[in-house]
Amino acid sequence: MNDTPHILICDDQPAIHETLGAYLENEGYTYSSTYDGEAALKAVQEHMPDLIVLDIMMPKLSGTDVCREIRKTSQVPIIMLTAKGEEIDRVLGLELGADDYIVKPFSPREVVARIKAVLRRMSEQAAEPPNVLRFERLSIDLGCYEVQLDGKPVPFTPKEVEVLYLLASHPGQVFDREQILSKVWGYDYFGDTRVVDTQIKRVRRKLQLEDVPWSIRTIYGVGYKFEVKR
Repeated sequence: MNDTPHILICDDQPAIHETLGAYLENEGYTYSSTYDGEAALKAVQEHMPDLIVLDIMMPKLSGTDVCREIRKTSQVPIIMLTAKGEEIDRVLGLELGADDYIVKPFSPREVVARIKAVLRRMSEQAAEPPNVLRFERLSIDLGCYEVQLDGKPVPFTPKEVEVLYLLASHPGQVFDREQILSKVWGYDYFGDTRVVDTQIKRVRRKLQLEDVPWSIRTIYGVGYKFEVKR
């Protein structure tokens, strides 16, 4: 991360850029602006931002499509914006790998506070030594966000890696959905716990192996745990 974090604002409303940009500069951040999805993807390559504020509803290419494309090559933090406030938008954004989610209308102070929180969490993770968990035929490397089965990389999104790592780093411990949301996304997402079920379902699908002594178990009415048979 740069000494002066650079924020990319992607939104089709000029007022958002003016207001949020003023607050960011007041906090000592720099920022750049794009007003449609195609320009947003180009700006990511040109500016290499430390964090992206990304509106879901944009011309030419939607924010969800932009997020999907970015996540193919980058783990840059993304905070998504939407005017809808519909749960399906929020769940979709989180599934695609967004780090946070804010519903319009919002307070610029709130957005800046969320930006600070996400950047602080990313900085803390970067400062920690790479963590690799190994089980029979499975390795989870949080340092490079890579999961391997039988020594071969399996395509996981960053959030899927974080969910799997959280469970696997505490074998036998049960995490409820609110705990998983809080620990992986940084704070509580009230009413969005089914995004955890979707993430777990995807992780399980990618970890289909026979005759291994580990599994992700559902504890009905509570949550999930990573179980290792002795």
